[in-house]
Amino acid sequence: MEATISLITRARAYLDARRGERTTLEELGRAVGASPFHLQRSFKRVLGLSPRDYQQALRLEDTKRALAGGSRVTDAVFGAGYGSLSRFYEKAAAGLGMAARAYRAKGKGLAIAYTTFQSPLGCILLASTERGLCSVKLGDKPDALARMLAAEFSEAELRLDRTALKEAKERVLGFLSGDATLGRLPLDIRGTVFQQRVWSALRAIPRGETRTYKDIAAAIGAPKAVRAVGSACGANPVALVIPCHRALRTDGGLGGYAWGIGRKQKLLKIERKRPGQ
Repeated sequence: MEATISLITRARAYLDARRGERTTLEELGRAVGASPFHLQRSFKRVLGLSPRDYQQALRLEDTKRALAGGSRVTDAVFGAGYGSLSRFYEKAAAGLGMAARAYRAKGKGLAIAYTTFQSPLGCILLASTERGLCSVKLGDKPDALARMLAAEFSEAELRLDRTALKEAKERVLGFLSGDATLGRLPLDIRGTVFQQRVWSALRAIPRGETRTYKDIAAAIGAPKAVRAVGSACGANPVALVIPCHRALRTDGGLGGYAWGIGRKQKLLKIERKRPGQ
């Protein structure tokens, strides 16, 4: 295992030093002294990503950093190594979630509608762009949740709009009373390649069931990335819709939950009940 870690460390260093460049698997293999097949397999086992996905993640992170710093979209995209704007939007823009121009400054120029309401879990906040839900938060007081949203999207135009989110609210309340269709709500979220893979795996867990972080790591082809899976669960921006509450520690313990262990316990109990019970 130490030899494998050393190999991946060297491979990452090689790719990190060539951010913005296009490095083939064959070139990377020659640089670190490994066959392309062995390198590909080892890379995915340790990091949960292929070398190609890793390079894409680097380009995306560079684009995010440049946009957050105020760079124009064109400058950020070409500076990160994309060959064209169309290539960026085809392959990577989904990793930003909202459009690149909106991401540039915490949602600057973006209209986000939100609402708060009471539920069996306490207060819930739903926020949405025209593309889909961008935030779902749980708490005790609506004002506190609204302040969290404002800090997250400090440059966006936020408006309280209970009518616009009426359907989403009904779906959430239906979910908490036994309806298992919540996963079909449209989303507008951002995340790294690895986070997106974890979130997809979480959405595939059936209602009433749980998986350990180790199970999820294995499901996405990264059995050694257990800790990273836990971090990705913690970064989930849309509670309930991406059911990170169904992820448990490897020993079966509840582990952490951004909205409180008590809510996680109650939510799992709700999900184990059949409709009408």
